[in-house]
Amino acid sequence: MWAIGWLLLSVLPAVTNAAPAASPIRTLHIGVLYWSMNIPGQVAMRSGLEAQARHLNDTARQHGQPQLELLPMVAGDGAAGVERQVSQMFDMVRRKPDVIVVQPTDNAALAGPLRAANQAGIPVVAYDQYISGGNMAAYITSDNRQAGYLDGEYVAAQFPDDKAIRLVLVEYPRVSSTVERLNGFLDALRDQGQAYKILKSYEAVEPVAGQLAGQQMLHDFSAKGSVDAVFAVNDGGGVSVVDVLAAAGRSEIMVASIDGDPKSVDNVRAGRLTRIDSAQFCGPLGAQAISAAYAIATGKSVPRQALVPVFPITRETLDRYPGWDGPIPDQFTKPWQARNPVWRGDIKFANDGK
Repeated sequence: MWAIGWLLLSVLPAVTNAAPAASPIRTLHIGVLYWSMNIPGQVAMRSGLEAQARHLNDTARQHGQPQLELLPMVAGDGAAGVERQVSQMFDMVRRKPDVIVVQPTDNAALAGPLRAANQAGIPVVAYDQYISGGNMAAYITSDNRQAGYLDGEYVAAQFPDDKAIRLVLVEYPRVSSTVERLNGFLDALRDQGQAYKILKSYEAVEPVAGQLAGQQMLHDFSAKGSVDAVFAVNDGGGVSVVDVLAAAGRSEIMVASIDGDPKSVDNVRAGRLTRIDSAQFCGPLGAQAISAAYAIATGKSVPRQALVPVFPITRETLDRYPGWDGPIPDQFTKPWQARNPVWRGDIKFANDGK
């Protein structure tokens, strides 16, 4: 199991020699609102969350502590998924679980149901994405700015400082994680003193939109050598972009992406366009989210925010990367020029609420 931070340790019941209480064991109902089952990283987060829920139940059962019962719903992709999740969260508020855990499909759209949960006195734990408006009991996410920054400093290290990199973006401005990734990427280019020119931006975070973005990219930049690098804010769309570009023989384009999808890792290993992929630790992230929910439901204080680190996968660092399920590796010196030469895998906690 993922022993990756304070949350995973503090919520487990202490071992005692006392006899179990005679009263029935309480069941805690946790509403869990997932985003997509088509984006592999999100599927891995769900797997980590549900595995940790089973672990918490197994441990709590031994000591007569409350059990978790998950009430899962899946929103789905695109605009329809956003609308569906809004309805799902309002419905979950009406069901009055002990805690709601949500992976938001849209930062702004869930503000209304979050405020409804606040009014009903139901704590909300958001993971992966932020909700703008209302109060969250805890927010668990990958260090998304770090993910973009690692990509940006690596890309900058591959070009002379005075060369203006001809850059294409595959972005998604509707959720906090992808916005933070793009900001981190551009910040790194600027911090490294790297000139660049953004030729065009496309929008994609899932395979269908990624394929369309790749096809449009080929239409817009049909001449070989017209694009130096593509930055994709996630592998959900980025892997499809690489597939389209590779099939067209555009191997001269360097791709930097984020998530750590096994297909993207294979592309890094094979030298197939993708040169760096800043990988999330998806299983530990999901585990942190349900651990926070269990702690809150049992009256414990938790950090208001936890940032799980990301890992820069390149051909030089592949042997250090353990996969989405972790564990988080020890620190190491990056094998490329960087202002911050050492990668550290520390979870960052803020506003611990004590």
